Amino acid sequence: MTTPMTSALAPERQGLWAQLTKFALVGGVGFVVDVGVFNLLRFTVLDPARIHEGPLIAKAISTALAIIANWIGNRYWTFGPHRSTRSATEGVEFLLVSILGMLVGLACLWVSHYLLDLTSPLADNISTNVIGLVLGSIVRFALYRHWVYHPARRNRVSDAATAE
Repeated sequence: MTTPMTSALAPERQGLWAQLTKFALVGGVGFVVDVGVFNLLRFTVLDPARIHEGPLIAKAISTALAIIANWIGNRYWTFGPHRSTRSATEGVEFLLVSILGMLVGLACLWVSHYLLDLTSPLADNISTNVIGLVLGSIVRFALYRHWVYHPARRNRVSDAATAE
């Protein structure tokens, strides 16, 4: 049974699910970049047997590359209707939120690898690419949705195009 209250919320709920789906797909591309580069570096030039901080450096590099892929996908697809005409400001905000998400993943890796002494490649991947990814994604989605791309916060590209 649909009431006036539930039917009024339905478009917002549908919009949220569509946005979450797009965010997850864009994040999937970023995940492939992040995990692929992390493991490539961790097993080669940044192997912890050669460089003690290798896993942390590898994660910082892989996440930076994933941030670039996610910026493009989220700006033009996930949150496209809400993107700002001030892309430099929006880019800085996106970067700050992405760095916060990266710090969550790095913290999980640091605790696992250096504090708990779980130093296997599997432990590193679970701590940073599973636990860190889930926690970091929750933080990033909330801040992208409610700060960086909040529709009421700034002029939208579609509003600027309509005004011309």
